[in-house]
Amino acid sequence: METIITVDNVNKSFGKGDLELKVLDNANMTIQKGEFVSLMGPSGSGKSTLLYLIGGLDRDYTGNIIVCGDDIGKVKEKKLSEIRLNKIGFIFQFYNLVQNLSVEDNILLPLKVSGKYNSDTAKKLNEILDITEIADKRKAMPAKLSGGQQQRVAIARALLSEPEIILADEPTGNLDKASGMKIMELFKRINEERGMTILQVTHSEQNSKYGSRIVKLDNAKLIG
Repeated sequence: METIITVDNVNKSFGKGDLELKVLDNANMTIQKGEFVSLMGPSGSGKSTLLYLIGGLDRDYTGNIIVCGDDIGKVKEKKLSEIRLNKIGFIFQFYNLVQNLSVEDNILLPLKVSGKYNSDTAKKLNEILDITEIADKRKAMPAKLSGGQQQRVAIARALLSEPEIILADEPTGNLDKASGMKIMELFKRINEERGMTILQVTHSEQNSKYGSRIVKLDNAKLIG
């Protein structure tokens, strides 16, 4: 199998001197293309921090992180932006929707901003709306949607650029149990039907079981 994410002897700390907190200590992890990996650990253990490092949102660390063949810590900003736009889809606990834009326009926004909107986009949008089961909400405003529906919009936005990797940070954290299960079932379907690699941060044992493998972060070390 092809390795799509490599975390190699990565160290990350916050603060200095007596106040230094080490959240990653020579962390190592590999994820193969098409895997659905659940990253678990105690609250404050650094799970989200590791996700942000992999996504290139934070490059203040030592060691190497290879994503889709590129060393995230060494590429120039322009290249990093291209990787984030084309290779990685981000899904956060908070939906980060633009409240004065419709569902459809929220999903299309990243492609329009980047100049990637083209003649095929409308067809792809329709497919993604069907997959995420929000086609009937395409003209609705975010304030008119439930939490689960808003998260589906965020997922659709991440999927539209057809990334190789989905990085999801507590994606059901603001949802009720029933809505959360539907979102996890959607992730599993995306992984199985599209072969998309998913790395999710979760504290939920139930959510973690939707993945094909669990990696635990404990005392700044990765296990599994």
